[in-house]
Amino acid sequence: MLLSEMVEGAPQIQIASLMVDSRKKMPNALFFCIKGMANDGHKYIDQAIQNGAIAIVYSEELSTKVNGITYIKVDNVRQALAYIANLFYEHPSDKLRVFGVTGTNGKSSITTMIKNLYGQYHATGYIGTISIEYGNIKKPPLLTTPDIVDLQSILHDMVLANMKAVALEVSSIGLDQHRVDGVDFDIAIFTNLTHDHLDYHGNMESYFSAKKLLFQMIKPSGTAIINIDDEYGKRLVDSTKAHVVTYGITTRSDYQAKNIKEYGNKTTFILMHDDHEYFVETNLLARFNVYNLLAVMVALHQSDIPMDDILQLVKTIPQIEGRMEYIDEHQPFHVIVDFAHTPDGLTQVMSFASKITPKENRIIAVFGSAGKRDVIKRPIFGEIADKYCDMIILTEDDPRDENVLDIAKQIASGIHHTNYIVIERRIDAIRQAIELAQPNDTVLLLGKGDEVFIYGQFGREKYLGDNTVARQCIKLFRRQMNQ
Repeated sequence: MLLSEMVEGAPQIQIASLMVDSRKKMPNALFFCIKGMANDGHKYIDQAIQNGAIAIVYSEELSTKVNGITYIKVDNVRQALAYIANLFYEHPSDKLRVFGVTGTNGKSSITTMIKNLYGQYHATGYIGTISIEYGNIKKPPLLTTPDIVDLQSILHDMVLANMKAVALEVSSIGLDQHRVDGVDFDIAIFTNLTHDHLDYHGNMESYFSAKKLLFQMIKPSGTAIINIDDEYGKRLVDSTKAHVVTYGITTRSDYQAKNIKEYGNKTTFILMHDDHEYFVETNLLARFNVYNLLAVMVALHQSDIPMDDILQLVKTIPQIEGRMEYIDEHQPFHVIVDFAHTPDGLTQVMSFASKITPKENRIIAVFGSAGKRDVIKRPIFGEIADKYCDMIILTEDDPRDENVLDIAKQIASGIHHTNYIVIERRIDAIRQAIELAQPNDTVLLLGKGDEVFIYGQFGREKYLGDNTVARQCIKLFRRQMNQ
């Protein structure tokens, strides 16, 4: 694309790629001087030019300029990037039905279910924490919400692959950093807002303001689907020009779940909508998944899928790896893997465990807390586990360059009654939990889900994923018991 087609008054030079990382070789690139929390792209202009940049978009005053290079000064580089990326990739989201899901918890579960269920009617892609998927393509995840160049490129590829829709996880940081600016959202879903990312946002009000951006950018003809049980959800209702549809359990809403019954292998409830009652049965477990399922059912129904079809679809939903994943290797105790990494997430999973575990049996939890992230929640994790668990094993969870023992000590400051041990290596911690479990106990492996990496001192290191490690440990345990 010609630079003049992206920027008014710019010369007619051919741009082959958009560059945000000066280290990557990209011939005939347009480089954007992004200012991040740690680095400032203005410092790497020379490197970008060496690696192929022929034009520079910047906002700070430059002391020198290189002959033969085009320089374009803007007020906000991130906003310029979002606008130009949308142009460069030919407005791909305009050609897709875009479901955007934001909130502290539930994003991955909801987007994956939309991809699987709506995908039975229209070819649907998925972008989020678990992976990037469309058609026969499945790629490792980037960020929860990829940077705007990657995002627009992926959406463009989805259009070329004849996708008709996409379910996109939209993080608060992604919103704050303009990563979804220019994306044409048809449906925006708000799940909940609880303690998370306060190391970035500073406080809950700033965190909420970032989430609110999605509902301010959605077009008036779009639909905002909001959990009205959440106090922040109530505030969102008046923050959007889109058509608002509410869902909930405790508050009167457009789609409301009542008479919820939880079982060891399924959940049932009555869905109230438009003066009708629908009996819902699903293989999803735990009360928080009722909220997730409600959001999905509303999204499908608002997308013209008949309710009778939806009721059949939700009976047997494909297992979402690492999200309330029940590990069954014929062991005599429960093992559940979940991505829970927030106070609310831990509370929800541990509360469910207390309902399925007999009083005379134990809940054994394995978890840690991410290094260099939101240290305030560490003792809160300890308090929650202290309330619900009978044995706690503290371990690594993306420690980065923090000491695992120091992180565990901070978590343990909230533990006052429950026995706990610290096992630094996550695989060893899971093995210990499996070996400790007795018949009818419940083992919870929390924080990593199916992620096949751990961020350690030297960056991203390979890991099998809690679900895979659990299966291996159970098989080993069973072999040893049978010897």
